[in-house]
Amino acid sequence: MWGGAACAGLVAALVAVALLAGVGGEGGTGGDAAPTSTARPGAVTTAHRPPTTAVAGTPASPAPVPLPVPAPPAGLPGPLDCAVAPAPRPLDSARPRYVADLAVDVVGGTATGEVHVAFIPDLAVDHLVFRLWANGPRSLGAGGGLEVTGVGASARVASTEQPDPTTLVVRLGAPVQAGETVEATVAWRLLLPFRADDRVAFGEGWARLGSVVPLLAWEAGVGWALAPGTAGFAEASLAPAADWDLGVRVAEGYEVLATGALVGDRWLAVGARDVAVSIGRFRRATAVVAAPGPVEVTVAVAEGLPDHPATYLATVSDALTSFAARFGPYPWPAYTLAVTPDLGGGIEYPGHVMQGPSAGDGTTSHEVAHQWFYGLVGNDQGRDPVLDEGLATYAELTHLGVALDPAAWPMPDTALGAAGQPMAYWDQHADSYYEGVYVQGALALAALGPPDLVDCGLRAYAAENAWAIATPAGLVATMARVAPAAPAVLASYGIG
Repeated sequence: MWGGAACAGLVAALVAVALLAGVGGEGGTGGDAAPTSTARPGAVTTAHRPPTTAVAGTPASPAPVPLPVPAPPAGLPGPLDCAVAPAPRPLDSARPRYVADLAVDVVGGTATGEVHVAFIPDLAVDHLVFRLWANGPRSLGAGGGLEVTGVGASARVASTEQPDPTTLVVRLGAPVQAGETVEATVAWRLLLPFRADDRVAFGEGWARLGSVVPLLAWEAGVGWALAPGTAGFAEASLAPAADWDLGVRVAEGYEVLATGALVGDRWLAVGARDVAVSIGRFRRATAVVAAPGPVEVTVAVAEGLPDHPATYLATVSDALTSFAARFGPYPWPAYTLAVTPDLGGGIEYPGHVMQGPSAGDGTTSHEVAHQWFYGLVGNDQGRDPVLDEGLATYAELTHLGVALDPAAWPMPDTALGAAGQPMAYWDQHADSYYEGVYVQGALALAALGPPDLVDCGLRAYAAENAWAIATPAGLVATMARVAPAAPAVLASYGIG
């Protein structure tokens, strides 16, 4: 539970992690899979590999929703001074605090867990919503699934319901007013799919557990996010930046990498939206990178894979240094990358990335970019996937020196001008999702001007929206301060 000596010890440990991260006061921390990038413009990669047909039982394909051309933003500060590094928005002192414990049977492909969370809503609530992303269509379709085995809350639980597999609604016996604290506990059992190409999977000697801890789906000033789980190799998630104290128990002989910094036998993270765990027998390479403060980087490759940890380590170190200079300081004191079998591409979490073998420099740098665009700057990934995937792709391709010439990137009709569409649309047009969101999002930014100018805007966007949930309107408003034509240009790609 959240209280007493255990609470005091956790707070002290989290403060230590925050200081390591260079967080001032309450500030300081750090989505989804990145397709393997190509060195030649126009080549479509397959690392995301969304299904080419709609999932059985889904509605008819919706048409793209025309987005109006926004008017130039009014009442904003003047043009950005690109010579001045913007100060990041501070981390909310009322952020959620999670304490979670997992016990994982790697051989049997099962896990049990319990999470306790202290939550301070900024709007009055009479219920809580936890998202159970381990019950998304991909995981269930591969034979996995999560079962809730117990629920409790400080405001008394009146009832619980699951309107769909990914949503747990906890009705409270008494309303919680804005600014009041409510605590809740959820226990669960998890079945991992065998050798699935996804964030939740296990195989001989390894396991991946991404987004298996029930998450509060809260957007400040808005309320609960209820987007359906996506059938694609993507996420439809939203969660506020939070503090985590995570324990993972495995049989002797297995190693664990997870979100956060390892303090004793617990993984502690400040300002992480979600957590992930990779388990295996690993070959490792480590380094300390200045980005700009010291970041401990660990790359672990599962036993039996031919990949070399040092190769990934060099790519991660280079990308961390480059993106910190371009978009602002890396938000955490540690970055871990676990390479495990049966995964095509990579899947990002704050401070921890899961990657498949032979994924390439493009995937590796793409996932590093997600530490800013998803980790530091959050978004509703079901509603606005372009805000994480499009921006991370822009960072990736410009980092690799790949030309962003629209003529070199053919755009399918179902993707043209649809970069701002939600995952409900892309689940029905999975074959054009990569071009429509990843590539088109990057092209939209490149159309605003030279890379230094765009980077200036993105640096300000990252600072202004640090630890928050950003929106397309916010991106447009900030980019208009470096490129006055940004509202019209971005709207032409469907972003606005």
